[in-house]
Amino acid sequence: MYDRVLYATHPGSVSGATQCDLRDRYLITDFFRCDAVTLTYVHQERLVVGGAMPVSQPVRLPRHDDPPSMKGQPFLAHREMAAVNISTAIGRVTVDGTPYDLAPNDALYIGSGACDVEFASPDLATPARFYLASTPAHRAIPTQHIAIRAANPLRRGSPETANARTIHQLVVPGVCESAQLLVGLTILDPGSVWNTMPPHLHDRRSEVYFYFDVEPQSRVFHFMGRPEQMRHIVVGNEQAVVCPPWSVHTGVGTSRYAFIWAMGGENLDYNDMNNLDICQLT
Repeated sequence: MYDRVLYATHPGSVSGATQCDLRDRYLITDFFRCDAVTLTYVHQERLVVGGAMPVSQPVRLPRHDDPPSMKGQPFLAHREMAAVNISTAIGRVTVDGTPYDLAPNDALYIGSGACDVEFASPDLATPARFYLASTPAHRAIPTQHIAIRAANPLRRGSPETANARTIHQLVVPGVCESAQLLVGLTILDPGSVWNTMPPHLHDRRSEVYFYFDVEPQSRVFHFMGRPEQMRHIVVGNEQAVVCPPWSVHTGVGTSRYAFIWAMGGENLDYNDMNNLDICQLT
């Protein structure tokens, strides 16, 4: 069922890692395949991230095929999920027979216990693409459509520091209830390239950054590692980086872009983070 499994890592494993090692351990690519759902299992917080791309026909979340005790159970039997439409077309997600039409950048929170989740493109001439993020859930919460216009927007940064951006909080307390999943969409203004300023850590949550709307000839330099020993990974369009709790996460692009952040952990307080001064980084 899973296309790839990424294991939890110790901060010491980064110091001697090559760039190939870093990409193998933390970078996720190949999210979208024609008429398929792709899923990557991340042992950090048991996050699952993936993509759905219905081109000629609808596609469904798979059922569990392992371990034997869970074989045949729905994917969301004990999980919750957010699906974000990252395409420029309308996308449709049907949850147990109820359809939800998502405009570009809209999200759908799907609660634990949903049995049948289908992704479709109402206009086959312009197929939709959905980014998926899921965490285990200890309780069932109703499915909710979160339009981008109904998200909680936070304006951060400035043109002078090249980091003017809007953080659209999608699955956060006060916008959409969840068991532990937090999801948001950050869109940088034209001319801005730095994200997540100031850099920070949050020891009680793990995070995945999914970069998209990156121009074909552009790249994002994603910085990670302990503050006293920073490393970087070069990221292209529609690729993601796993951010362990011990790792700084921030990035800079060669042009503007957008990214979706998805977190799992024991604390739903968005502001629970340890901000770092730039001068602390080496």
